[in-house]
Amino acid sequence: MDRGERPEPHFRRELPAEVPAEQTGADRGATAAEPAAPEPAAAPAPHAPDESGRRRLLSSLWPPRVSRAQLIVAVLLAGLGFGLAIQVASTNDNSALRGARQEDLVRILDELDDRTQRLEDEKQRLEEQRTGLESSSNQAEEARKQTLEKERQLGVLAGTVAAEGPGITVTVEDGKGTVEADMLLDAVQELRAAGAEAIQVNGVRVVANTYLSDASGGGVSVDGNKIKAPYRFRVIGKPEDLAPALNIPGGVVQTLEKEQAVVSVQDEEKVVVDALRPAEEPDYARSSSR
Repeated sequence: MDRGERPEPHFRRELPAEVPAEQTGADRGATAAEPAAPEPAAAPAPHAPDESGRRRLLSSLWPPRVSRAQLIVAVLLAGLGFGLAIQVASTNDNSALRGARQEDLVRILDELDDRTQRLEDEKQRLEEQRTGLESSSNQAEEARKQTLEKERQLGVLAGTVAAEGPGITVTVEDGKGTVEADMLLDAVQELRAAGAEAIQVNGVRVVANTYLSDASGGGVSVDGNKIKAPYRFRVIGKPEDLAPALNIPGGVVQTLEKEQAVVSVQDEEKVVVDALRPAEEPDYARSSSR
């Protein structure tokens, strides 16, 4: 090298700030030549379910661990619920008047009041008879009159004498043959409870020991006498009591109409019950002087 030439200055190459110091020489040359491309950001790892947590939850729920006290409480609550369900069902089945209208309820209440009044009247009449026997100067004659009156009343009830008076007539048209003996028996019992004093069905007198049964070939048998539809009742009694008794909600008329029968109830000022039954002599009972 000539002295006249100035030495070329030596410059130190600095590493880029972003290149770590431990980078190799080969890497240094590459870094000096061109900047390194930034590394792509790592994709987030998908969220993996905590399988161990689920297993712990399932193991805590099943099989169930029930203590003795919890089991006793569960049995008692189940029994209580079962009892309440039966009580509600029984109340709904037995309460026939639950869905009745207000006017129907008022009519039923009036009918009960009328029955109570009839019983009070009967009590008053019997007390008057006792007073008459006790105070009459001729007790034998008074007793004879009362005996005749009682005989007449018993004859009407026994069906041995004809009777007439106010009442109702009931006609049951059974075009489909669905009316059975028990339905007509319900009608008889309802009329008796309402104060009917004499009843006749299709020419057969109804008395205390009357029985009804389904006849072979259709129709109904009343005390062994076969009758067929239409069934006509002649009833002597107070019409204001007899007609409502048949028309109460869930009563005789509604039951027959559900069987597609046609029922008509007519108030009458005079009803004649003239079907008679022979007087039966008792086999064993005899009158007593006591």
